[in-house]
Amino acid sequence: MKRKLNILFLALTLAVLLSGCKEKSQNPMADEQISDSNSVNLTVWGAEEDEQLLRQVIDEFQEEYKEQADFTITYKPQSESSCTDALMADLENGADVFAFADDQLNTLVAAGALEPVENSEDVKQSNLPEAALAASVNDTMYALPMTADNGYFLYYNKKYFSNKDIQSLDRMLDIAAQNGKKVSMDWSSGWYVYSLFGNTGLKVGLNDDGITNYCTWNSKEGKIKGTDVAKSMLNIGRHSGFVSADDTKFLKGAKKGTIIAGVNGVWNSVPLQKAWGSDFGAAKLPSYNCAGKKVQMSSFSGYKLIGVNAYSNHKEWAAKLAQWITNEENQKLRFHLRGQGPSNINAAASKEVQNSPAITALLEQSEFSCLQRIGGNFWEPVATFTSGILSGNFLENNLQEQLDIMVEGIIAP
Repeated sequence: MKRKLNILFLALTLAVLLSGCKEKSQNPMADEQISDSNSVNLTVWGAEEDEQLLRQVIDEFQEEYKEQADFTITYKPQSESSCTDALMADLENGADVFAFADDQLNTLVAAGALEPVENSEDVKQSNLPEAALAASVNDTMYALPMTADNGYFLYYNKKYFSNKDIQSLDRMLDIAAQNGKKVSMDWSSGWYVYSLFGNTGLKVGLNDDGITNYCTWNSKEGKIKGTDVAKSMLNIGRHSGFVSADDTKFLKGAKKGTIIAGVNGVWNSVPLQKAWGSDFGAAKLPSYNCAGKKVQMSSFSGYKLIGVNAYSNHKEWAAKLAQWITNEENQKLRFHLRGQGPSNINAAASKEVQNSPAITALLEQSEFSCLQRIGGNFWEPVATFTSGILSGNFLENNLQEQLDIMVEGIIAP
């Protein structure tokens, strides 16, 4: 799942921050007394892949505060990308603490699902400035930054590709086909499909109303037209070295050896390193051929946040748990177990994080990335369009018509 921002700021900021790291604190609220009932029931939503991590973090939280309350904390898997939809279905009975992607923040705030973070100045000082900004609306912080790595880049198996090969997607597809293998990318998600349009001069984004989109992906003008990108997508989709695969299929293929490269994010760095061993490689996205030009693939970027439900029956304890999940030590633990990049300044400045191939690739890609701010009508029309590309139902002579249909859906009120 997935989202984006100028993570280059991370690289620029770390060098300055290394010399001035503050003494860490497990929890800014550690000494506060909570005037809650002695029995505290909380539900936590997090990514399915985070279950081991979150259960460990929750157990340590309960041990730390066992003298202050009798806890019953339940973890339930919930995709960060669709957290808002699940929460809005029954806000008053939703999770007390939940992880979500930063592009959902405006919707949650507008729905009254989140209350301002009480110790926001402490949170801002301990996290990267752009992470704090992504957790805020109109200068008010409504959530706690958890990661600064919600973007994507290229993973590849060094057994098959040289440093020169990974500069060109077309070259990689040819190499994969020659070896009876595949290069993967998830075309069912507009989050990834943006990478083919984002650096062409064609635009998509959120209007000032914060709800509807503007989009010129069907433009007939400019050096690169909408049909030029669509033709390139037809060529890629038809290539025997390409496969559209979601996270599960990508990892399965990488482990089996059928997929030797793919566009994905840091959340899969640990299992991929295990699968490919010393042949594990990561780099910025390659270029692809479009309208006779080599176009550098772009990307969305963003942050993952932790929110506290404004309707929680134990808001003070929920806030305390949210801070515990996102503190320095647990962001380091998240990196160790899941390979995810910290938003916490001290954690992000650690040698281990800076030496991570996946984080380095993310920083390289950040030059060609932008913060995702897209209205809800973006996703389905893009998925329908790419489905037509992959199924072979679209031909070159009807691409403009199909682009017009997609854009009409994206910009719909």
